[in-house]
Amino acid sequence: MTIEVMNPHGMKRISKKLSYVLRHDPASIGVTVDAAGWIDIDTLLAALTRHGTTVSRQQLDAVVATNDKQRFTIDAERIRANQGHSITVDLGLKARVPPARLFHGTATTRLASILDTGLRRGTRHHVHLSTDTATAAKVGSRHGIPAVLTIDAAGMHDHGHEFFVSANGVWLVDSVPATYLTAQ
Repeated sequence: MTIEVMNPHGMKRISKKLSYVLRHDPASIGVTVDAAGWIDIDTLLAALTRHGTTVSRQQLDAVVATNDKQRFTIDAERIRANQGHSITVDLGLKARVPPARLFHGTATTRLASILDTGLRRGTRHHVHLSTDTATAAKVGSRHGIPAVLTIDAAGMHDHGHEFFVSANGVWLVDSVPATYLTAQ
């Protein structure tokens, strides 16, 4: 099936497919990514076509350029996801000093458990944090009625927790102990 890039639904389908393949299961279309998560674009596009999703280079470039979360990076003739991997990759991120406060969006149904045990990365490499409450609320709304948590990032950093920031500005940390969390 060919997906028309001008159709917002088609662009969303391409983005979701790319997210799944590049972040979680490249083998699902018979490809591998390198240690840093990169794959040759022509290899990716050919594999997608073989598995029923025809995407042109123009469509791929449009999806990457217009993705509201800037999930992907293109470097010449290769592409990778910026963060959110459940597969092993080394994004080459360097530890950074975070802003004093960061935010995490979740569903209200998960709030009590998170406030009790903290935020854990689960199957992903890191817990994802944002610099503003609006982004956190948007993320939380994907899972139900949103709740926004405020993270004392300065306190965590002072106590030795390492923070990283991905190419698209998402802050990453291994976990957030409950003592550094407050609900808004």
